[in-house]
Amino acid sequence: QVQLQESGPGLVKPSQTLSLTCAVSGGSITTDYYYWSWIRQPPGKGLEWIGYIAYNGNTYYNPSLKSRTSIPRDNAKNTVYLQMNSLKPEDTAVYYCAARDRMVGQYDYWGQGTQVTVSS
Repeated sequence: QVQLQESGPGLVKPSQTLSLTCAVSGGSITTDYYYWSWIRQPPGKGLEWIGYIAYNGNTYYNPSLKSRTSIPRDNAKNTVYLQMNSLKPEDTAVYYCAARDRMVGQYDYWGQGTQVTVSS
């Protein structure tokens, strides 16, 4: 059973960089056929897809966030990261790590989410 757990700072100042960690257990980010994804939900709004890194290393990003977003990984640690720079108050949200099946497209596994507040 795959389990995902997000971690990172809860408070970030505007213009600074967000760095979040998604620790994956019970499966491999390189050999299990999933898109290891980041999704966020601002307060009072719906879910917004940020991007993913696939099991084969390919990355894709929401066009509105692409210029300031990166999703690297550490295969040895079986860990996926989210890096987003130039943060704004509008980036305040609960950030989720999730695994999307490559064929069906459903998100089979979700982390519990981590709150990120952008404020000075």
